[in-house]
Amino acid sequence: MIKILFLLMKTRTNVKGICPIRCRITYNSYRKEFSTGLFINPKNWNNKKQVAIPNNQENSIINNQLSIIKNKINQGFIFLQLHRKDSIDVDMIYSQFKGENIKEDKFISEAFNLHNNKMKALVNIDVAITTLEKYQQTENHVLEYIKFQYSKKDIRLKELNLNFLYDFDLYLKTEKSFKTNTIQKTIQRLRKIIRLAVSMDFIEKDPFTLYRSKRHKKDIIYLNQFELRKLEEFNFNQEKLNYIRDLFVFCCYTGLAFNEMQNLSEEHIMQIQGNRIIKMIRQKTNKSIFVPLLPRAEEIIEKYKKSDSDICFPNISNQKFNVYIKEVAFIVGINKTLTHHVARKTFATTVLLYNDIPIEIVSKLLGHSRITMTQEYYAEIMDKKVVEAIEIVKNKI
Repeated sequence: MIKILFLLMKTRTNVKGICPIRCRITYNSYRKEFSTGLFINPKNWNNKKQVAIPNNQENSIINNQLSIIKNKINQGFIFLQLHRKDSIDVDMIYSQFKGENIKEDKFISEAFNLHNNKMKALVNIDVAITTLEKYQQTENHVLEYIKFQYSKKDIRLKELNLNFLYDFDLYLKTEKSFKTNTIQKTIQRLRKIIRLAVSMDFIEKDPFTLYRSKRHKKDIIYLNQFELRKLEEFNFNQEKLNYIRDLFVFCCYTGLAFNEMQNLSEEHIMQIQGNRIIKMIRQKTNKSIFVPLLPRAEEIIEKYKKSDSDICFPNISNQKFNVYIKEVAFIVGINKTLTHHVARKTFATTVLLYNDIPIEIVSKLLGHSRITMTQEYYAEIMDKKVVEAIEIVKNKI
């Protein structure tokens, strides 16, 4: 229910003994107050009846003006009820009274659609298809949460607040059983969508500015020199497992991500200053990577080379690869949860960092978009190298 009240600003009574009349609109417990531009002697105001007294020409003009204001507010409210229904707020009522354009409320799905459609247009140009898919997954998680929490299909951006994000975090933990890193990535993508909404003037400010996520330090899983050698030298009874092992070892010596390994062909291998080099674009970051082909990696390429195809390795899905590599680890006796990504970590640590390759070069070979990303991932390894370097210095002194 809307309530319209006229009130006097008696503290601003001037030397003539008159003070301003203000109007207060109250709707759904929210208030909007503004100046009417009218003045009156406080003695001539009947607050209960909300009129100027006594009935004379000057007071009749004031009463008529106040009646016009009240009628315009009520008319504006009725108009909004017919056209906006449940989305009305006190600021809209005031804007309608003033004859200002009222911005259409935007929903969170609209912000996602705007972002994802732009990203879709840039797929294979400046964006990897997997990046788009992750934002689409995030949108699905957000909409599923809204349905779970609010029994709605969507929610207006202006309704978002800090509690929304903390409750969404809890939902991902309890209902989705997501790990900490997955939750952080999902929330990072949602926050990017909200920042886009702010930049597009869909909402006035970022409701998640004060959000602070808990930092979770994830242990890096990689094979040490002994485990890598043990894996290389093992001979499996099944050729399928030998093939999976060879692909894994190949990536331990090149650091290629799964997509780059699958797409590797002769056109990506070139001769530079007498060295064979892999040169290709990393899909995730769209950055060029230059990786020298070490002898062990060369051997594996030659092993699977076919005269009728430029593709270096037979096709296999990432899902099947990760299932088989766990079987490989079990048979060999490596007590670590292996995935394809562990090969990339092994390349960075055992093959590069433990052989005193500078972190700047490691970052370049991995195709990271920022060196700080490499430093963050491999901080523990770098700390060990610092300790080793100090020991060497101590022995020399």
